[in-house]
Parts: sequence; C-alpha cells; structure tokens
Amino acid sequence: MKRKAPDSSEKACMLCRRADVSAEVCGPTHREQGLCVHEFCLYLASGLEQRRTEREGICGFLPADIKKTIKAAARKSCFACGEHGAAIDCQGKDCSRSFHLPCASSNGCVTQFFKAYRSFCSEHRPEQAVPVRPDEETTCIICMERVDEKLSFGTMVCPACRGAWFHRGCIQGQASRAGRECFRCPQCKNKRKFLPEMLKMGIYVLFRPPAWEETGQYEELYERHSQCDAGQCLYREGRQQAQESGPWELLLCSSCASRGTHRHCSAVGAAVEAWECDGCAGIGPAPSALPEPSAPSTSSKPGAETSSSPAAPASAELDLASSSTSSKPGAEASSSSAAPASSKPDLASSITSTSSQDESEASSSSATPATSESDLVSSRAGSQEESGSSPGSPAPESSPQAGRPGPE
Repeated sequence: MKRKAPDSSEKACMLCRRADVSAEVCGPTHREQGLCVHEFCLYLASGLEQRRTEREGICGFLPADIKKTIKAAARKSCFACGEHGAAIDCQGKDCSRSFHLPCASSNGCVTQFFKAYRSFCSEHRPEQAVPVRPDEETTCIICMERVDEKLSFGTMVCPACRGAWFHRGCIQGQASRAGRECFRCPQCKNKRKFLPEMLKMGIYVLFRPPAWEETGQYEELYERHSQCDAGQCLYREGRQQAQESGPWELLLCSSCASRGTHRHCSAVGAAVEAWECDGCAGIGPAPSALPEPSAPSTSSKPGAETSSSPAAPASAELDLASSSTSSKPGAEASSSSAAPASSKPDLASSITSTSSQDESEASSSSATPATSESDLVSSRAGSQEESGSSPGSPAPESSPQAGRPGPE
C-alpha cells in the first residue's frame, strides 16, 4: 500500500519517511544538525545505540550513528506497506521482518518502550497469559463498547483483578494522560502487576505528571482544610493558625476532613490520634453550626400549656357554675367554682346576678368561693415560694440544649 507523499512545507522523518503522523504514535519531531527524525523512531530503530545523555546529540544519539542507521534502513522494506526505510526489525527468533513505526500498531506489531526497546511483528508478538475469557456482554471499562470474544491484539485484560477488560487504543489513551505515576488498572487500581504487563504488551507510558495536573483544573482537590471550627477557638493566634504538635495542633475530621479543631479547643488529648466532628460522629451538626443557648419560650413549652389550660372562656365557666349551683349543695358549689384568681371576681359577680335563688343563698354561695379562693391563692403562693418561681409563671423546664455535648 503506497503512502501519500508529504507536502513540500513538511519535512518527513528520515527513519519512517512519514510527516503526517501524530505525536502520540511517533513522539515529537527533532530537526537539528541536518536531520529530521521522530523521537520514538530513534529509540526503536534496530542497531542504534544511545551513547550519550539525553542532553547531548539528539536525545543522546549521536548524529553520525543516526545517519548510519538511516542508510541501513534504506535497504530494507516494510512487510506491511512494502516501502523502503524500515528501521525497526522484529526480535522474534529467525524472523527477518522489518517495518515502519507508523505501520506497527495498524498491523498487529508490538513495540516495547522499556529497557532494550524491542519490537515484534504480528507473528512473534507477546500475548497475555491470563486464563480468563470475557462474557458475551462484556464491554470495555473505558469506552463501554463490546470487546472481542477472547484475548487478542485489540482486547486486553487486567492481570490483577481479571475483571477489567479494555481495548488497546482505550488503555493507550489513558496511559498517555496518566503518566507513569498514576497509570493503573481502571477498576482495581492495581499498579504492581498492571504496569509491567501493559509495558510488555506494547503500551507506551510517558514519564510525565498526569495531564489533569498540568491544566490546574483539579488544584482544589489538593487543598487541605486549615482552620479550627470549634464553637470557641481558644488559640490567641486565631483559627487560621496552628502548630505542628502540642495543644495547638490542628486535627481534621477522620471521616470528612472538612472540619478541624485545635486539640485544646475540643479537649482532645495528646494520646488521641483520630478525631471526628459532631456531624460525622452522629452527635449533631458541626461545631460552628450549633445554635446559641436561649431562654425557654413559654409559647412552645409543655409547661406553659399546662399552666394556661385552666384559663377557659368565661361563658363556659359560667354555664358550669350555674349548673352546679342549681343542682348541688352550697359546699359543692364552692368547690366547683375554685378557678385561678385572675378570673374569679368576674365569675362570682356573674353568678350572683344570674342565679334564681334567694339573696341569702346567693350571698352564702358568693362568700364561700371568696374564702376558698383566698386559701387557694395562699397555698399556691406557698408552693411557688418553695419551688422558687413567681405566681402565674409556668414551671421552669430544662432547655433541650442541656443534654447535647457542647463544641468544646
């Protein structure tokens, strides 16, 4: 298959004779000392030794050695495309095949980017020896598309968990973005077995920081909470300051890491290594979110409802009193009319004006409640003095905040 000749404005690599290839396939292009070569073509070219450090020559390769390799490659043809300039030889036993680097991946060849930088054709390439087969509905863990029915050049599996399946192109893209430091199995996160296996299978992993760190998009994830969130910070330097050890060491919540406290501010001893905020410990909201203690409200407390319940409408008490005085003896009428002192005078006057009995019975009935009322008021005053409350006020009730541990 004939390749398209490069444009006059582009200068092709002298080893693979290609100019229109991605840097992910052949690496960056070096144009210096009268040469134009791809970086990966230099490392994978057979017989070319790196005699210097990477700062000398072209990536450590001397220009004289590169020119000799170019001349030797001009006499060999690529088994895939048939053109000359094939600088990469298959390292399989008794194999005479040669190929260009851009032709390698599209024709099932494997190039190893470690140690001796060996390369293999489609017949001698290494294969995974993991004794597992994918199910009929198994998909790539990266692109979610179906994988092949068995292990192949394009379908690979994690040797550690044996459950993560992926396409070669998909895992190569992840390796290019993650770099050596973060490249691992997408499912089980194994690196010890996963990385050497991928290198052996021809996955190129760059020596570089992860791509997502270069753009700074995830810098906030690396920020550490750095202030004391106790209800009352006791450190005179302020909430934002802390010491490496001692009572003013800043501890972060061992569960959420989004709340912090000085040891002394939350009474955390030096022997305690882990601390949890109130929200994560299930005690309540975080320390700064606790409401300030306030006086109990009489409008919503049960005691207030109890004390105010005797204050019924006057009409209801009037009907009750009139019915009791008409059918009960005077003594019983006096006991039934025992109500709070605030409503008693009006009730007595209404009873005397509406009663159908004679004046002597009305006077006796009205005098009796007055006497019982005075006794009731005096007895109430005595009991209230003993309990320490004022007349007419509800019984004190403990605040609901008293049973909750404080922030300190």
